[in-house]
Amino acid sequence: MSHMRRRGFITLLGGAAAAWPFAARAQQPVMPLVGFVHSQLADTYGDRLGAFRQGLATTGYVEGRNVAVEYHSAEGRSDRLRALVADLSRRPVAVIVGNTVAAIAAKAATTTIPVVFYTGGDPVEAGLVASLNRPGGNVTGVSFFGNVLGPKRLELLRKLMPPATTIAMLVNPSPDAEPERRDVEDTARAIGQQLIILDATSDRDIETAFATFAQRGVGALLVGTGAFMINHRELLVALAARHALPASYALRESVEAGGLMSYAPSFPDALRQVGAYTGRILNGEKPADLPVMRPTKFEFVINLKTAKALGLEVPAQLLAIADEVIE
Repeated sequence: MSHMRRRGFITLLGGAAAAWPFAARAQQPVMPLVGFVHSQLADTYGDRLGAFRQGLATTGYVEGRNVAVEYHSAEGRSDRLRALVADLSRRPVAVIVGNTVAAIAAKAATTTIPVVFYTGGDPVEAGLVASLNRPGGNVTGVSFFGNVLGPKRLELLRKLMPPATTIAMLVNPSPDAEPERRDVEDTARAIGQQLIILDATSDRDIETAFATFAQRGVGALLVGTGAFMINHRELLVALAARHALPASYALRESVEAGGLMSYAPSFPDALRQVGAYTGRILNGEKPADLPVMRPTKFEFVINLKTAKALGLEVPAQLLAIADEVIE
């Protein structure tokens, strides 16, 4: 009996709290929860999460003060994503944020919880949204279309290399990487560039590919886009150095790790936009009404120390257009 009475008393207090601003303040409402899920290794995320938090702050949300954020990484194992996302969608999570594969898993798990993605690919092709301007469902986000930068990366790489060389491309087969492969193939054909394309889905594939490049006298390498290549950047950079292969990467992290060059959208810039969209949705806007955002900033980064180790003379015109030169 006393148990029943106590519950009644608490309800009453809860009702009264609404009328007493002081009591309401003392009894903080539950903070909205954001689930941030991605398939990459957690260590690639430091500065990017800072950018995500900056974006949230522009809409008035400060982590720990009026929003809670839980970070989940599948540590490079996409098969773990489904379970992570299923778990989140069963809890009272307000928004799920994720990279391409995480967002695809989230979309399959829920039609009601808003999902904000960031992707290097085409979100329409990936089945995330109906159209870029009118996403139409519970999903929107930022696409930096990094996979359409392949031809630009090929052009920059050729400026460093003797024109007669065969160039290789290493691709991790995924929906994200397909358009890039197509574009690079088409461009190479149009300009008469010898091109070899190999697929890689494991460490061993990467090592075998480099052995093949050596056999076939490849002079430069284009590393494809996507989470797999980011996760394997240390290995790729080490093998490129061992084989003295000038290589171009789809993200600056690889150049910071000792790679030669990258041309890519600014990742922090994209994640600031993701944070801002997350906050706007927490403020009541609907993903269906928020057009997919495109990147505004691209960065060309070159590592001069690596160039020197490869015995490459970097043309002044390339240095002039670099956003960052690592010495």
